Amino acid sequence: MLTDIHPKLPMRDKAVTRDFYINKLDFQEFGRADFDGYLMVQKDQIQIHFFEFKDIDPKENYGQVYIRTDNIEKWYQLALEKKIIMPDAGHLQIKPWGQKEFSLLDPDNNLLTFGQPVF
Repeated sequence: MLTDIHPKLPMRDKAVTRDFYINKLDFQEFGRADFDGYLMVQKDQIQIHFFEFKDIDPKENYGQVYIRTDNIEKWYQLALEKKIIMPDAGHLQIKPWGQKEFSLLDPDNNLLTFGQPVF
């Protein structure tokens, strides 16, 4: 039985990544130890892990995570208020597959897509 999944995404600078997820997206750091080159953050029922990859070119990073939510408008407003970078096609919209979605980019160009079913 599978019970959870915790994606691991690349980061160039742990302090920058920590600041983005904690101060812009209201995540909290997870774990009791500050591991060199590794970061874990959580919000509600999800965790995202990051591994250090100092040489990654953000323009060539294709890290992606799909995050389901039950309050998409709240998350979208937070992203707008915090002036978080969104791809051109990343603004809130209803997709043909029955999801209301938007996407944003973290400092290393990891794509976070937030989605909520349209009822």
